[in-house]
Amino acid sequence: MDNQPPVLSRRLSGIDAAFLYLERKEIPLNIACVALFDGPIPFREFVANIDSKLDLIPRYRQLAVPPPFNLGYPTWEYDPNFHIKRHIFRVRLDAPGGEAELEALAGRLLSQVLDRGKPLWEVHIVEGLKNGRGALIARIHHALADGVAGAALLRIMLDPTPEGSHAIRKPRTRPAATPRAEHTLAEQVGGAIQSALENVVAAEAGLLGLAEGLLSDRGKNALQELATLLPELLKPPERFPFNKPCSGDRKFCWAEVDFSEVQAIRAALGGKVNDCILSVVVRAIARYIRLHGEKVKGRLLRVVCPVNLRGDEQGESLGNRITFLPVVLPLDVRDPVEMLHAVATRMEIMKSVRAAELIAIAASCLGATPAPMQELFWRGIPLVPLPLPLLNLICTNVAGPTSALYTVGRRLVASYPHVPTGYELGLGVAVQSYDGKLFFGLTADAHVAPDIARLRDYIRVSFEELCKAARVKSAPPRTTTPRGAKPRPAKRTKPAKPAEPVEPPASDPSRDLSHDRQGAIFQTGTDPFVSQPGDLSDFSAPSNGHGSEASRDRKGAILHPEPESDPSRDRQGALVHPEPALV
Repeated sequence: MDNQPPVLSRRLSGIDAAFLYLERKEIPLNIACVALFDGPIPFREFVANIDSKLDLIPRYRQLAVPPPFNLGYPTWEYDPNFHIKRHIFRVRLDAPGGEAELEALAGRLLSQVLDRGKPLWEVHIVEGLKNGRGALIARIHHALADGVAGAALLRIMLDPTPEGSHAIRKPRTRPAATPRAEHTLAEQVGGAIQSALENVVAAEAGLLGLAEGLLSDRGKNALQELATLLPELLKPPERFPFNKPCSGDRKFCWAEVDFSEVQAIRAALGGKVNDCILSVVVRAIARYIRLHGEKVKGRLLRVVCPVNLRGDEQGESLGNRITFLPVVLPLDVRDPVEMLHAVATRMEIMKSVRAAELIAIAASCLGATPAPMQELFWRGIPLVPLPLPLLNLICTNVAGPTSALYTVGRRLVASYPHVPTGYELGLGVAVQSYDGKLFFGLTADAHVAPDIARLRDYIRVSFEELCKAARVKSAPPRTTTPRGAKPRPAKRTKPAKPAEPVEPPASDPSRDLSHDRQGAIFQTGTDPFVSQPGDLSDFSAPSNGHGSEASRDRKGAILHPEPESDPSRDRQGALVHPEPALV
């Protein structure tokens, strides 16, 4: 466990507050992960474990409180009614509790907006998974942390050894409630002026740094290279099948690849990890677009990649310290190696001309305006329909822990990240490295892109093609023996002839998405205080009943089953193949 708490600032920044202003039912702004463990997670022990670490994460006890005169940004204030039972819940999947049921549950949870009447985080412990595994789904609001800060929180919640992953004994005393600070009008005016001046200084510093960089020899060369991309950059943006107004209902699925294979591809073909990821994602997106009956010849995909702005002195501070790097990528490059080189070239040019810094400067200029104007701006954006989208896709890649992590003795075997989507961004791709693997989390609006599983299949196919082009052998899937299970000895068999290549299925027939809809009941406790594992006996056990309550979430909302669809057919019912040729 990391014993150093993240760096905190009591006042939200302009971009932190923007995520609060932007959020609505159609745009739930949570960052999240679906984490799989090698055994079931003991619920009471897990609650006590997290409770023992809350002093390391003060933000988990704090509310985002609007300023009384609405002259500045919200501030983080301690919740006088904080109780951990309002944040950690348990849910049981119907037997056998397969991957499809877990994906359906994750989609339902990611569709919900976090309650602002309490600290903005929740963890759901998932029980009833097959193969003796355990899982949790953790959500925190984007105003509290970005991807980098979220990874830091993960390292605090989990531990590097199984022996140190259990609860730390705490004195059985109730923590004193911290009174909420009262802000005077003078304090609000002073804070607003200070915030505006800080943003003005940041904008000026950014402009000076940008000018200095562009006037250097490297900057001049970058501007010349940028001129070659002007025809692409000046081309009007296009709307793809997944760029439609979103509803708020989400679907979530995932994939994973071996990180050593990505490193081998880099060694053979050049580029960076981000370049390899983007090249795979873009070729998968091209297949997905063609699946929906549209051509990709001569079309461009506008992708935005979040960039971390933290310096060494800021470490892994909470909040959002990010800007965005825009890049325009061709969809009609058929060869995987050519696609990788096209992505690497364009990414390097956009970095050299400091496009991300230019966006950060624009954000600082916006932050210099009065806070009420910023709130009006951000709240109004989703209400304004645009004739053409400004971008098509967000793709983020976050470096995670390089070694295994544990909680209450259970080893984390997979962590699939989630990036929020909304407005007219019906798809989002998040990637996180962990313990020698790259984990892809694919988020889609359930009405805009209900066949998100097809994109997951295309990512797998595109990565295999890139490995083959780089002459990298794909590693067999890594399996983890569930706790308590004895590995079976391998049988001696005669070598078989190589099998003919087959079409990778979009889904297994045994994975019935509607099966999960009937069995998930969220349980909460009512005890006013929890400190030790012995104090947690009043947590009610999860139910797997099929009564009327099983079709409702914790707030009483009816959970409707998703319409069944055949992912092997297109919208007209024609059979489709997982590897359509690019046009």
